[in-house]
Amino acid sequence: MQFEAAWRFDSPGEIPRAVVNEFNSLVGIIASQGPSRKRILEHFKSYFSNSYGATAYSSSDVGWAESDLYNSMVSAGQNAPLFIDAFYEACEALRSSPEIALPDAARLNRILAEHNAGYEIHPPRIVATGIHKPIPVPERYESLDEKAQQIISESFRQSEQLLAEGRPRQAVGEILWLMESVMTAFRGLNAGEATVEERYFNKIANELRRHQKGTMLEQVLTWLGALHGYLSSPTGGGVRHGLDLKSGITIGPADGRLYCNLIRSYVTFLMSEHERLSRQSGDQR
Repeated sequence: MQFEAAWRFDSPGEIPRAVVNEFNSLVGIIASQGPSRKRILEHFKSYFSNSYGATAYSSSDVGWAESDLYNSMVSAGQNAPLFIDAFYEACEALRSSPEIALPDAARLNRILAEHNAGYEIHPPRIVATGIHKPIPVPERYESLDEKAQQIISESFRQSEQLLAEGRPRQAVGEILWLMESVMTAFRGLNAGEATVEERYFNKIANELRRHQKGTMLEQVLTWLGALHGYLSSPTGGGVRHGLDLKSGITIGPADGRLYCNLIRSYVTFLMSEHERLSRQSGDQR
């Protein structure tokens, strides 16, 4: 099947064990239809073993074939897309046997959805769903020059690539850097009572809050400051100042998607405010 190439080498996350168990039950139903139960079990075992680069050896009897298959499925489940790919392709290889009924993509998708696996099968593709989807962002921000546009677009792209590669901490670090960078765009703008003069994220945020009392921008900057502080802290996200090895919290794939989506939405809001303040600054000149 077709999916993000990086997923083959860096797992974007495990498949829920409940999915492994249900797919294993489907294999049992499929194997009960053929002339040789063991042959079909070995067939599926070879696909799952190959998905993580292992060699599948023939089991001594049906009982061991069932046990060995399940172990291969659990191992393959360390990488959700490869697990799904292995099962689907194993089924497709059996479709030339008219005596064997096989589950279709809709049946598999119901199992994936019931257990919030985060993926769907849309032949010939496996696509990420739910928490794995990035929220949309504008293609351009009118108040920025071309160089700034490219920096923002590349950072968004890079953070998504890192998530796809199974590196959520690095993805969050990239987009946190983008949020800090976007904040510097406010320097030199008139924020109501005065021109923004500070140069660093926290100081610019504090200055904007002082000059934008009672506005949505003030509230968003308060939320942003809390998120920035948490993600920077060694006992929080550990993105900027290292991770506390005793009590730090490791960022997982779902956490990474959440933080990236939050910051994507904040960046979009900040740029709309930047455009508004840019117009106001221009009108006052």
